[in-house]
Amino acid sequence: MKTQLKLQHCKNLNTALLTFWLLNLVLLSAPATSLAQAFDAAALAQSLRGTDRDISDRMRDADRKPVEVLQFLGLEQGMTVLDVYAAGGYYTFVMSRAVGDQGTVYAQNSPTASRYDQDRTDMTQGEALEGKIRDGKLANVVLIHQRISETGLADASVDFVMVSQILHDYFNRSPGAAHELLTELYRIVKPGGVVGIIDHTGTAENDNNRLHRMQKSQAYDAVTRAGFILEAESDLLSNARDNPRRSIFDPALNRGTDQFLLRLRKPDA
Repeated sequence: MKTQLKLQHCKNLNTALLTFWLLNLVLLSAPATSLAQAFDAAALAQSLRGTDRDISDRMRDADRKPVEVLQFLGLEQGMTVLDVYAAGGYYTFVMSRAVGDQGTVYAQNSPTASRYDQDRTDMTQGEALEGKIRDGKLANVVLIHQRISETGLADASVDFVMVSQILHDYFNRSPGAAHELLTELYRIVKPGGVVGIIDHTGTAENDNNRLHRMQKSQAYDAVTRAGFILEAESDLLSNARDNPRRSIFDPALNRGTDQFLLRLRKPDA
């Protein structure tokens, strides 16, 4: 009887050890992103209405729809994010609150861009960004005062990249400049990671360089040439009242431009 009990005990122990080993094997082999989860959209919307956020940014939310945009792009809590040309920090603030304490937002501005005037204020974009980080107590934001080619970020080190209203400047300078930007982002983002593109819609017959716009078809070509998969697009930011013959800075538009929104994916390794 004692021998039978010992054999049964050993059998139970071996079964338990095998189960424990298999469970750990599954957990270790699962993608890291499986531990991430979608942000709470209602909580984020409530947070963005707080008085610790710049009032001019709050007034722009109805048009820019930041919560809906980030939902479409698939941003999740705990992600590591790069905000390319963060400017005055509109999306830096929003994404900081969305990814939460376990996430990180790298807010990148070149030294030149940091000295640009913040629209409709008496401060620079660098000062505006730093003020939003300070007033919002955004402890998960890391400032990068370097050109995008000199960030020091490692290969495949970020989950998500935001490129908001800036691709046109690179492309209109030259398609080659846009390609350099996008290939650098391809290097930085992890396999399976996301790049969000937002930009002002231009038309073929107009001088988009002067108007600070670009054709959506040009964005398509640029991102696919860099190796990204164009996974989805949205009309969240479309605006039929826009006049594509006017500059995006024209007061008559009151920032109400028609914009395209693209979700790119870096292929899995």
